Amino acid sequence: MQFIETRGNDGTHPVKVTFSQAILSPIASFGGLYVPETLPELGEAFLQKHLGSSYKTMAKDMLTRFAIDIDEAVIDEALALYDAFDDPSNPVPVVKVREDLYVSELYHGPTRAFKDMALQPFGIVLSSIAQARNENYLILAATSGDTGPAALETFKNRANVKVACLYPDGGTSDVQRLQMVTEDAENLKVIGIKGSFDDAQGALKHLLASETFKAALKEKNTSLSAANSVNFGRIIFQIIYHIHSYLELVRQGEITMGEKVYLDVPSGNFGNALGGYYAMKMGLPVEKIIIASNENNVLTRLITTGKYDLRDAHVVATTSPAMDILKSSNVERVLYDLFGEARTKELMHSLDEEHNYELCFMELDKLQEFFAADYATGDEGKAYIKAAFADGYLMDPHTATCFKAYENCAKKEFKTIAYSTAEWTKFSPTIANALTGEVDTHDIDALNAISAEAKIGIPEMIKALFDKPVTQKTIIEKEQIEAEILNFI
Repeated sequence: MQFIETRGNDGTHPVKVTFSQAILSPIASFGGLYVPETLPELGEAFLQKHLGSSYKTMAKDMLTRFAIDIDEAVIDEALALYDAFDDPSNPVPVVKVREDLYVSELYHGPTRAFKDMALQPFGIVLSSIAQARNENYLILAATSGDTGPAALETFKNRANVKVACLYPDGGTSDVQRLQMVTEDAENLKVIGIKGSFDDAQGALKHLLASETFKAALKEKNTSLSAANSVNFGRIIFQIIYHIHSYLELVRQGEITMGEKVYLDVPSGNFGNALGGYYAMKMGLPVEKIIIASNENNVLTRLITTGKYDLRDAHVVATTSPAMDILKSSNVERVLYDLFGEARTKELMHSLDEEHNYELCFMELDKLQEFFAADYATGDEGKAYIKAAFADGYLMDPHTATCFKAYENCAKKEFKTIAYSTAEWTKFSPTIANALTGEVDTHDIDALNAISAEAKIGIPEMIKALFDKPVTQKTIIEKEQIEAEILNFI
């Protein structure tokens, strides 16, 4: 399969690239992204074939249908990492929480967040390509809290790869921060920046497109790539769990094969939603994808009004910090799929230069064929956490945003699959406050309080963080990022 560019070709980039080329150099012409030239058809025959398959078997078949230029042995090695999840036979449990609402738990991997689903295999794939080419790569990662730990975990001590991870200082939970700053592998560099996730992601995109930065790396015999969901190597693995979640409902007898469902996704950088969109376009029976946001609700406004306006917008710190994002990169891939390269280039140029764009009526109507959206405040989210716990389900604040979106956007009598992107351990002070009213609680105290209240153990990989030494102490201004990374290399 070939990959093409969302904003058209500038005459210097190849018109089409392979999968391995797209993940090694993820930024395309005019600052655009790579997308598949075509999508494979995964109709009911594919779903029936894998009704009794393991997650890995179904995943391998889907990757095969994308015809990616990765050796079968590498794919097998990458998918084998799911064996280290809590339940190798079912790495993504789907749990019924209401009569027509089910939660797909994506957090049962090593860093207790959904990013493990894509980044665990992605690390193997990218490192294997680098070794086969006898090339060295710097992997950039910008994180609002979950991508960073997952990227560091998958790439640590891998050959031919170094990672520089940018996170907003003060913009993550304590557990997320500890997962990053206690990493001590020599090929990892963690950098706290004085700014927001959008600042971190903006720096990442600037460096990926910077010829002077790439030239400086070349002098050090190093090429450049990224672990964020601007990289399609992330997205391809995020399609899989949407298919799995649907099949789980069929296996559980909750739906019949071919019955439509809603997919209810916390917004973030839109990679999770994009995976669901591609699954829908490939034949998964989906009525609509519901986008759940927090107070940083630019995507709610886009999907309900057609306006993406950042002119007076500022990131608001919330109880669901992984979604404290204003520029969601993967919306661009949806714009391309719906409106083509010329319109996408026009819209993204307007967003980059004027900090806003507006869809016309027909474009908004087209977008709303696939998406609906709502947002929840922090207080609303905590109310959902408390109510769900009273019914026997413990969830994190990002998952909680899905409950309001489900109530307001699932208009038809279809079942809804909500995606839980993080374990309760990642945001314990907020959950403790929701359940008991505790305030200003340190993570370790909140973890212990919730553990006692819920009669559930704290995973060892989380508990151990509080005894590890902090090895990554760099906190810098945004303007110092490039020099800091080059010094690391």
